[in-house]
Amino acid sequence: MESIFHEKVISNALKVWGLELILFNSPEYQRLRIDPINERSFICNYKEHWFTVRKLGKQWFNLNSLLTGPELISDTYLALFLAQLQQEGYSIFVVKGDLPDCEADQLLQMIRVQQMHRPKLIGEELAQLKEQRVQKTDLERVLEANDGSGMLDEDEEDLQRALALSRQEIDLEDEEADLRRAIQLSMQGTSRNICQDTPQTSGTHLTSEELRKRREAYFEKQQQQQDPPGHPCEKPNTSSGALDSDLGDAMSEEDMLQAAVTMSLETVRSNFKTEGKK
Repeated sequence: MESIFHEKVISNALKVWGLELILFNSPEYQRLRIDPINERSFICNYKEHWFTVRKLGKQWFNLNSLLTGPELISDTYLALFLAQLQQEGYSIFVVKGDLPDCEADQLLQMIRVQQMHRPKLIGEELAQLKEQRVQKTDLERVLEANDGSGMLDEDEEDLQRALALSRQEIDLEDEEADLRRAIQLSMQGTSRNICQDTPQTSGTHLTSEELRKRREAYFEKQQQQQDPPGHPCEKPNTSSGALDSDLGDAMSEEDMLQAAVTMSLETVRSNFKTEGKK
């Protein structure tokens, strides 16, 4: 009875403008077999909600107040749209008579509307806005929690630099260890070659005192050779064994290291040549 009361109220209000309401699915209207696109306006009702579907200019618009704006309806979709409303429980009324002139109708008589995006329900838009606010709040919380990210980045850079330095030190240590092993192998190979080339002689290792005495003797010989003429001098011993021994005593640690490196390189080259021949 409530919907009928509203229908009577709206019907009486429209009579003031010379308009009449006819139920869209009534037998009287269906017998007329009028195409919906040839009408000018429809009023739709579900419970206490009323809205209008009206033709403005040459296009149909859904003027539902629950939408964020007017919804454009094509001529081919109009009949399907009205049938869908009926299935949802809406009562549809056809407005018969000459509608009053309005500015929107006059404007749309000259131009046509192109709608890129269909309007959404107001409740749906509010829900999306609420969700966006929640996401924004969560993002702000995350950003606030990560205010110290700059310091964390600096700490990470320091850690990376420390790791790089430690790797460089390890590489240097490995190179030094390889060099020591090469020198040791070269000296072992040299000592084996000397033992094979020269006969074995009995003897013991010289002590530090004996080495010191030999060096003093060598320097005395050098001093005597540099004395001016007229002074007696001893003829230097030119034997290969004595000269090699004296020169060996006078060699510095740096010369010994250089010689060891040279011998190591020669040993490596000879090993490569031997493997290549095999």
